[in-house]
Amino acid sequence: MLVIGERIHIISSTVRKAVEARDTAAIQRLAKAQVDKGADMLDLNIGPQRRGGPEVMTWTVNAVQAVTDKALSFDTTNLGAIEAGLRLARNRAMINAASAEPERLEKVPELAARHNAILIALLMGRSGIPVTAEERVSIAVDALVPRAVEAGIAMEDLYLDPLVLTVAGCQEYCPHAIEAVRTIKQGLDPAPMTICGLSNVSDNAPKEHRSLLNRVYLVMLMAAGLDAVIVDPLDHELMETIRIVEQRDNSSDVGNLLLMLHDATAAMEGLEPSQVDMDDPDQAAIWRAAQVLLNKTTFTESYLRA
Repeated sequence: MLVIGERIHIISSTVRKAVEARDTAAIQRLAKAQVDKGADMLDLNIGPQRRGGPEVMTWTVNAVQAVTDKALSFDTTNLGAIEAGLRLARNRAMINAASAEPERLEKVPELAARHNAILIALLMGRSGIPVTAEERVSIAVDALVPRAVEAGIAMEDLYLDPLVLTVAGCQEYCPHAIEAVRTIKQGLDPAPMTICGLSNVSDNAPKEHRSLLNRVYLVMLMAAGLDAVIVDPLDHELMETIRIVEQRDNSSDVGNLLLMLHDATAAMEGLEPSQVDMDDPDQAAIWRAAQVLLNKTTFTESYLRA
């Protein structure tokens, strides 16, 4: 599992203030903290930056590369800013992201090919994010994969993002991202890679439940074949969950349950209540989160807290 650190994101007030003040030390602290906790790459999300995008990206890349050699992902709609980052990158970089929107579909894969960059492509078009797995996969098959091939991008360098929707408000669509990943990995030959921005699933959920929702959803996505994830590496329990699944570590009761959830999802089945010790608060919480994320029980704060 390729882990891409999400913490350098303009939506964060800390990052926004650091960018505005050109506070190099603040950006470097975020970069080093994520690397120290296991990030394989760092996502640099500077937002649209319609004015001065290349200068902002140049400053950000220089700040980060002064303290780490980890590869970078450039996350902005400003193509000039992405190209500025690509020119400075010491290691092979990633572009986040293309989509099936006509202008992005035309320009972004070409930019990736020209700079030998890895490409993230979002399963969305001009009308926005489709809700069903079938619609999302159709965008991949009809538009994104053919355009990548046309641009000369190998399937191992194309990461399709099914676009995770929030469980608070779009609960019924959470299983569709899992099935989109499964269909891409099992139905396309050769299959491209898959990736997602995990924390979207818990947006607008109470803070105390966000890590739980993220961890349980990630286990199910990994079971469907997810190859990479954009996450907060400072979430110790999340990183431990990745380790448990990758190493098949069933030495703890929680680890054993997470592996049972993983294997059940891989087999297109669900956990059975008999597999869960409901007297163990941690196991019961995982069970409740899974029921919510699979849209089997209505998402409420009180249910997750029970």
